[in-house]
Amino acid sequence: VQLQASGGGLVQPGESLRLSCAASGFSFDDYAIGWFRQAPGKEREWVSCITSSDGSTHYVSSVKGRFTISRDNAKNTAYLQMNVLKPEDTAVYTCAAALGRLCPDLPDFYEYWGQGTQVTVSS
Repeated sequence: VQLQASGGGLVQPGESLRLSCAASGFSFDDYAIGWFRQAPGKEREWVSCITSSDGSTHYVSSVKGRFTISRDNAKNTAYLQMNVLKPEDTAVYTCAAALGRLCPDLPDFYEYWGQGTQVTVSS
């Protein structure tokens, strides 16, 4: 089982990044995919999730309207499009998979985790 997050980098405020989460070794279609982030000195924060069933999406309020989560089940990959990035979005972003139809916002409900990808927003 593997989740591979990629796409992070250093950008200026207002710019965009697209993170990818490539999955292997499990039935991707059966899992909700979530994105979490952790900034230095802060607790891990749930950012977004997309369900396995109908592809409905959920976001933490601080990213609503700026971030878009999506998934391509044919490619076993999920994405997080991040627009109008702000310095406070700086963190290590990690994707995770949760079995079932719902979209949990608590880490305990996720079975599989990828390694993180660093996103730095700075002028």
